[in-house]
Amino acid sequence: MAKILVGLSGGVDSSVAAALMLEQGHEVTGAYMKNWMNTDNIPGECPWEQDVEDAHAVAKHLGIEFRVVDLIDQYSERIVDYLLEGYRSGITPNPDVYCNREMKFGVFLDYALEQGFDAVATGHYARRRERSNGTADILRGADPNKDQSYFLSLMEQKQAWHARFPCGEMLKPQVREVAQRLNLPVANKKDSQGICFIGNIKMSDFLRNYVPDSPGDIVDTEGNKLGRHKGLHLYTLGQRKGHGVASPRDGMPYVVVGKDAETNQLVVGWDTSDTPGLYASSCIVGSVSWVNRVPEGVSKIEAQPRYRAKSEPVTVTPLENGKWQVDFAKPQRAITAGQICAFYDAGTLLGGGVFEKIIS
Repeated sequence: MAKILVGLSGGVDSSVAAALMLEQGHEVTGAYMKNWMNTDNIPGECPWEQDVEDAHAVAKHLGIEFRVVDLIDQYSERIVDYLLEGYRSGITPNPDVYCNREMKFGVFLDYALEQGFDAVATGHYARRRERSNGTADILRGADPNKDQSYFLSLMEQKQAWHARFPCGEMLKPQVREVAQRLNLPVANKKDSQGICFIGNIKMSDFLRNYVPDSPGDIVDTEGNKLGRHKGLHLYTLGQRKGHGVASPRDGMPYVVVGKDAETNQLVVGWDTSDTPGLYASSCIVGSVSWVNRVPEGVSKIEAQPRYRAKSEPVTVTPLENGKWQVDFAKPQRAITAGQICAFYDAGTLLGGGVFEKIIS
């Protein structure tokens, strides 16, 4: 039996995670991580008060201790500042991946260990396996439609060792069935969407509150002016809608293929494999973390360039300063600086890093 601190978010997944830990005979405490308060009145829903109430109700229903852990300052320093600085510098950061490393399995895990807990459990759809050498691997979740191991790709071994993912062995409908069977107060609550820990707030609205608009020209790949944009930070590579430029070709929309910070130009082109800037095969990945083992020299593994993308065969080559060159077997659409590249060996998560440079 272990002493487990469960991160109760007020949602069904983390609630079932707590219930499963109890069923396995562990000593369980629930904790809500208070990371954000919408004090700047950004448009959108920030339901943290309701989430706390729901999390408390679940803990009471399960008969476990409940506490609220205030991590607002750390979240502001580690996530909000990272997010805003990334967009100001012209990249597209991924706050959800950093939330897991820096918050759930960072300061929250540190808090748990200081309080005498053995591990932190969450509602992630991922799996964990202990190896005979005393280390732990993270594997893809059993539900291929809900697998969230990508969001854990920057975690380190200590974090993996102290992590528990009880929902990862189940399919989403099975998790809902457990919630119904146990009559959990959140059994029918809808899954939350939006920025990690912030709520259902549009990223554009969030950014506009902190990063001033900087309008500029929208041009095609030939340099012809097509319109005006509101600020490069509000657009991402591969974006089909929301740029405001209508295509003269039926069924062939313009997509964002580049952002030129020097000229403040947003570049759009056709959504085809031969459009310059839209597809790439080689890139440099930095800030790499390996969960358990580091590839030895030039290696053939798999890489997932974004959450909903498929893993693709790649060749990785170690470079100086901990960077790696990643060569995809086939060109990938809209590889974006600042986004996360997750590395796998079959279903085992090896680690991940940040796209820093597109080579070709």
